[in-house]
Amino acid sequence: MVQKKVKAVINFSSSISGKYPNLGPKILVDSGIPLIDEANEDMWEKAQEGDEIEIYGCNIYKGQEKIGSGEILDINKINEKIDSTYKNLDEELDKFVQNTLHYAQKEKGLITGKVKIPEIDTSIKGRHVLVVVRGQKYKEDLKTIISYIKEVKPVIISVDGGADAITEFGFKPDLIIGDMDSVSDEALKSEAELIVHAYPDGRAPGLERIKYLGLSSKLFSAPGTSEDIAMLLAFEKGANLIVALGTHSNMIDFLEKGRKGMASTFLVRLKVGTRLVDARGVSQLYQGKLKKSLLVSLIIAALIPMIVLILFSPTIQHILHLLFLKLRFGLGGG
Repeated sequence: MVQKKVKAVINFSSSISGKYPNLGPKILVDSGIPLIDEANEDMWEKAQEGDEIEIYGCNIYKGQEKIGSGEILDINKINEKIDSTYKNLDEELDKFVQNTLHYAQKEKGLITGKVKIPEIDTSIKGRHVLVVVRGQKYKEDLKTIISYIKEVKPVIISVDGGADAITEFGFKPDLIIGDMDSVSDEALKSEAELIVHAYPDGRAPGLERIKYLGLSSKLFSAPGTSEDIAMLLAFEKGANLIVALGTHSNMIDFLEKGRKGMASTFLVRLKVGTRLVDARGVSQLYQGKLKKSLLVSLIIAALIPMIVLILFSPTIQHILHLLFLKLRFGLGGG
């Protein structure tokens, strides 16, 4: 919404439920986008899609008629609500762990050989694999590892919208895996190999879109998230190293996605952990800025061989002498 530069956000419920510290409202308000919370839902009976509405303070108008109102969330209220959520984290963590263990028991087949790994055309064995998810701070992390991508040329597996994320930086995904609900048509048509994530019972809602676009794909029936099976696919196909970028890996990430546990992520990371490197946060540790003192040192180091060559090479000295004479006569010197 920030990128699309929306004028305001009206929410019919609370933007911060109090269960965990979600930062979305703060991002909106910090970007100058007004946020009105808990607006009365009957306003949609008075305003249709395409109608022009105006916001004055906490009130919403259509023409001269007031059609709704709500609570304006400013930065102070947001900080207050976020602070209060930390009091609930222990309770939420307890529920989250219990759910994770419960579903891990049900989904353990994901890593015990009971899930069929699809055959793919892309060669992965012995190579590095970069799994790209359009998660938090993915741009910062991508900027940090651009040189790695250019030099190592890993197999790029994009999870849904991760295909658009990697395309933004001038790279193309080798495989796109997921529900196909948050990836653009352009990315899907980029000649990447497509793998549709299906439910364990075989249902694959994303397959309909692929067929509509006239594209071919393979199915991967498995529980859990698409990013989990992307890592599992890379592991089972013999990747030497798996670099995860933008993936969801903690309780807050999963609560924001509306998930009550992270069983599949827990199981998959147990299996692929020896080959997995998480790129998240790399940009926070290393900004890649070149210090002026280092730059000067590099320039001096580069000039030293040239100076030595000039001092000890008669040929170069002769050429420089001729150039000096030519310049002198050209300027009218005696």
